[in-house]
Amino acid sequence: MNNPSQQDGGSAYGGNDLDSSRPHSARMYDYFLGGKDNYLPDRQAAGKVLAAWPSVMVGARTNRAFMHRATRLLAERGIRQFLDIGTGIPTRPNLHEVAQGVAPEARVVYADFDPIVLRQAQALLSSTAEGRTSYVQADVTDPATLLAAPELNETLDFSQPVALSLNALLHFVADEHRPYDIVQQLVGALAPGSYLSLSHVTTDADPETLGRVQEIYHSSGINGKLRTKPEVEEFFTGLELLEPGVEMAHRWRPSEDPEHQVVTGHVEDAEVSVWAGVARKP
Repeated sequence: MNNPSQQDGGSAYGGNDLDSSRPHSARMYDYFLGGKDNYLPDRQAAGKVLAAWPSVMVGARTNRAFMHRATRLLAERGIRQFLDIGTGIPTRPNLHEVAQGVAPEARVVYADFDPIVLRQAQALLSSTAEGRTSYVQADVTDPATLLAAPELNETLDFSQPVALSLNALLHFVADEHRPYDIVQQLVGALAPGSYLSLSHVTTDADPETLGRVQEIYHSSGINGKLRTKPEVEEFFTGLELLEPGVEMAHRWRPSEDPEHQVVTGHVEDAEVSVWAGVARKP
């Protein structure tokens, strides 16, 4: 599980303070990825998740590898504009580094509501000379305000295709915040030929274990909903899914390049428990 979720007094997916006395999903995910931007309460909550789901680090790193492959694929397909919502704590290579590694002129906007990410946003803005990166502090549950942000519209041209990245975000948006309407509004702002890249944690492969994981997050004040494959596929309504459709992240166009594979060897679906897909807007 990845990006910031609801804390007391926060948004649907991000707390509004830098309180280090309680666990935070962004810092927990950073811990699962081997990062250092986390505190004792994060590590304690992460330890509970690890006890319930020992392969959570495999799932987190497999999800990250999916983001790398999907971004690279879209850059190779000619996409030069990327909008990454629910960015989380910077972990290299970041999305802009992957995209600009293929196309140095690529433009990338990162958006996150979390002040933890804002504090470290400078790490997200190291663009190539030919391209551009910018950061927007915005709440995904208020897509109209996000889409109107000056930093977004000064960087991206919405009359041209954009790749919208919603990786490991929507399982932190509870049904009460109408996640399907949010995605429709965001995709609706994109030009034809744009793409949606999305990953989402699920209980499908191991309902008992992932159910316990969800309870751990909820008991820590981090809300959301783990969704089934049909529920994840619904986010792509009206779009043209690329092969192989919505698939477990480790089976979505697996890379033969060890540098970008992250997780090697045989991996079971229950170890990953992340649905992933990429679709084109006709």
